[in-house]
Order: sequence, then C-alpha cells, then structure tokens
Amino acid sequence: MDINDFRSLLTVLGLLCFLAICAWAYSKHAKPGFDAAARLPLSDDDLPARGGWQDQEEKKNG
Repeated sequence: MDINDFRSLLTVLGLLCFLAICAWAYSKHAKPGFDAAARLPLSDDDLPARGGWQDQEEKKNG
C-alpha cells in the first residue's frame, strides 16, 4: 500500500462522512430540533443576558 492508496482511501472516507452528515441533516428525525433552534433568536426573554463583558466591567469599576 503506497501513499496514493492511503490518499484515495481518505478521500472515499471523507465523502462517505459528508454524505452521512447530509443524510442526517435532511432527515425527518432531525427536523424538530432544527426548527426549535431556528426559533431561538426570535423568542422573547424577560430576563436580560448576564455574565457578559459588561458585567465584568461593572464589577471592576465598582
């Protein structure tokens, strides 16, 4: 087995992984999770975000 056989094998494995990920992403089983994730930016949050850099600056400055 020379280096070109190894490269060919890796190319085929990469293609198979890509096709498997595409099949999973477009499957009906994954759709509800993707729909829920797509709605996250549009959801109304009553509480402000905490733990960001603004809070750290606030603690430093008193």
